Amino acid sequence: MFAAKNFFLSKSAAVLSAVEYLVVAGGGGGGCDTGGGGGAGGYRTATGFAIALGTPYTVTVGAGGAVGSTSGAIGSDGANSVFSTITSTGGGGGGAYNVQAGRAGGSGGGGGGGPGGTGTAGTGTGGQGTNGSDGGRLTSSVGGGGGGATSAGVAIATNQAGNGGAGTASSISGSSVTRGGGGGGGCQAAATPGTGGSGGGGPGANGVGGPSQAGGANTGGGGGGGEGAVLGTSAGVGGSGAVIIRYADTFAAAASTTGSPTITVAGGYRVYSWTGSGSITF
Repeated sequence: MFAAKNFFLSKSAAVLSAVEYLVVAGGGGGGCDTGGGGGAGGYRTATGFAIALGTPYTVTVGAGGAVGSTSGAIGSDGANSVFSTITSTGGGGGGAYNVQAGRAGGSGGGGGGGPGGTGTAGTGTGGQGTNGSDGGRLTSSVGGGGGGATSAGVAIATNQAGNGGAGTASSISGSSVTRGGGGGGGCQAAATPGTGGSGGGGPGANGVGGPSQAGGANTGGGGGGGEGAVLGTSAGVGGSGAVIIRYADTFAAAASTTGSPTITVAGGYRVYSWTGSGSITF
């Protein structure tokens, strides 16, 4: 009985010292007028992040980037997401007509279509995302695809806008969810718009099929590129990001949180998921 009591004390004396995290930034907005798809927000995940008891840790969830709103306007970059010292960079905005380049970011935005050549893709940040694909004009003007967390935007083919790159799956929340898909490129009516990458990437638009779609909320997906007839509103905004942490449920709940995270206890873990900015103190 004495030995059992000592065992109980040693178990209760365990102190949480590290957590697992997933930090996804906001996706880039799609470019206007045969625009490139927005790049996915930066995607960072790891285990063993050291924490100190009694110290507040900041959580920032990045918003998605706005669309290019006038002819030749590129999409805006997504906003960064942050957990303590871990920063994921917002996805790059998609390029636009007249051969404008996509922007660099967590994942790079696709290049815009236009006469006279190609719009070059934005580059991704190492360890967070990939490059977009170039835009151009072959038979019709077409935009490039935005980069995803796992794979780059897919290069264009004749009469085909670029597809968004694929995102990355994670089970940190308790079930497998894919986030960080790149946006598909937009195009003129005679061409085929690009598809959004798995993980919230918005598809592009053309002059027949209507506007592109936004990146998925809280996935960091890039917005789809706009088509060549209706300016501005035809492009898709980037999807907002997310911050998720977890640790073994043998440890106590956090002392306090702000930002109204969703808290679940399942599968042997305590999980805290933010869709808005806040903080946590252990």
